[in-house]
Amino acid sequence: MKLFISIDMEGISGIIDVTYCDPDQGINYDRGRQFMTADANAAIEGALEAGVTDILVADSHDNMRNVLIENLHPQAKLLSGTSRDYSMMHGLDSSYDAAIFLGYHSRHGAPGVLSHTMSGVIKNLYVNGQVVGEFGFNAIYAGLLGVPVVMVSGDDQIAEEAKSLIPGISTAIVKTAASRTAAICLPLSAAQAEIKSKTIEALARIKEIQPLTTETPLELKIEFSHAGQAEMAALIPGSEYKLGTTEVSVVCQDQHEMYKVMRAMLNLAGVAKFW
Repeated sequence: MKLFISIDMEGISGIIDVTYCDPDQGINYDRGRQFMTADANAAIEGALEAGVTDILVADSHDNMRNVLIENLHPQAKLLSGTSRDYSMMHGLDSSYDAAIFLGYHSRHGAPGVLSHTMSGVIKNLYVNGQVVGEFGFNAIYAGLLGVPVVMVSGDDQIAEEAKSLIPGISTAIVKTAASRTAAICLPLSAAQAEIKSKTIEALARIKEIQPLTTETPLELKIEFSHAGQAEMAALIPGSEYKLGTTEVSVVCQDQHEMYKVMRAMLNLAGVAKFW
């Protein structure tokens, strides 16, 4: 059995604000890396107990070189570093039996610890008219490869967001959001035990969870934070900027094109300063 693990940082056990996940100036960043690696190891241990023989961990936060490889379980491979065509989902293909999303968070505008969608430039992200966050966007990518997302870890809010998209998904809730930068956190040992347990549970039920189905072609629409960002994103050939809004849309033939277009729009929009 092959397992793909996409691991973000904001939803990791014990992490409640950017001091834990900002590689440039986070005073708790080194601790956050340790927590992140420990959560990965908990899932890996559960996967091995469940009979998985091939595990790829895709570091999926910021510069994508956060997981401490020297402390990572030796029976997993690590995809580290950027740039990657498919960002948080790079390395996944149809040969994988399942995917697990660790340390994920709720979408922009929703309650939850450090809620956002991909980047500060995005207000809302839509696929075929449905608003999605990083969980939904990445689950669509996996689903179009025929790979089910069987478990997510993070706070109580991402658990609810995930269940609304994938009925029956296992959820390892390691903290309960009190605000966007505060949470009631399980002790790290308890949180990691929960991740391991829910990984085993999810992989035992792998045939019960269907890949997230989405019709193609895919309409990708991004609502940006301000018009200057939308104007830059609309430089993408084939895109349409809806005047009077901050929305830019483009029709993509498949999930690979959609991911690349989304990344290109974010990069272009990031050039546009607010002032």
